[in-house]
Amino acid sequence: MSACGGDVAAVDPDDGRLKVVTTFTVLADIAQNVGGDGVVVESITKPGMEIHGYEPTPSDVRRVADADLVLYNGLGLELWFSDFMARIDAPSAVVTDGIDTLPIASGDYAGDANPHAWMSPLNVAIYARNIADALAEIDPGGGDRYEANAAAYADEVADVQETLLAGVAELPPHQRALVTCEGAFSYLAADAGLTEVYLWPVNSDVQGTPRQVTGAIEYVRQHDVPAVFCESTVSDELQRQVARDAGAAFGGVLYVDSLSEEDGPVPTYLDLIRRDVATIIAGLNGQGS
Repeated sequence: MSACGGDVAAVDPDDGRLKVVTTFTVLADIAQNVGGDGVVVESITKPGMEIHGYEPTPSDVRRVADADLVLYNGLGLELWFSDFMARIDAPSAVVTDGIDTLPIASGDYAGDANPHAWMSPLNVAIYARNIADALAEIDPGGGDRYEANAAAYADEVADVQETLLAGVAELPPHQRALVTCEGAFSYLAADAGLTEVYLWPVNSDVQGTPRQVTGAIEYVRQHDVPAVFCESTVSDELQRQVARDAGAAFGGVLYVDSLSEEDGPVPTYLDLIRRDVATIIAGLNGQGS
């Protein structure tokens, strides 16, 4: 499966499978699970790559030109997508229809929907249903199969949600805070009843100002938060400073925008969300790095 490792699959135009292209690796893995053996999925962006400001290449255009379907997140995540698709003659579908969005709280995009809706396991069940519907539009004969695959996948992410809630329930109320580098965890925090604290908001051009760092340090000290975290695609230097100055632990790296290569720590979405939940619970229970 190309989605699991992010490599570009060699697609035989005569093998009968649908060619589906997604904007980033997380969507590719979800789509592969919903599509099953009847589809082959490619991600435009590679594993480990930042998605917001990605600049598509001419080879991306060539790869997508013969796609049967292009899937994208929307909610302002892929700032480059409209211009890219203007050069592509292929149907596309947004996978976040029906999501109850949460606003970005501050910064240049304050009030806009936070695009990281897949960081809620509950929302990913909606992603899967939307992908199943989009696939059924171009392959009506496979509709029942796609629907069944989406339902089975929803059960798996529901298990992760239960693990998250059980872990948070063991924490003292004043320690139920998720302190990260970027404000990319609004949906997961809302699911779990955690207060979200971050150094900079989503899509921010100003990352880690002295005021932001000082505010995070004061919050961690005041609420005796045991650990702070940072995303894999940005430097954790400032967050480690927060941990030192506030007397907290650096709880570890969290994965958000991208899967890893197949032999890496998070080759699938379920690996990503399970690992993040385990890292957060361990850190807030005083067992982090």
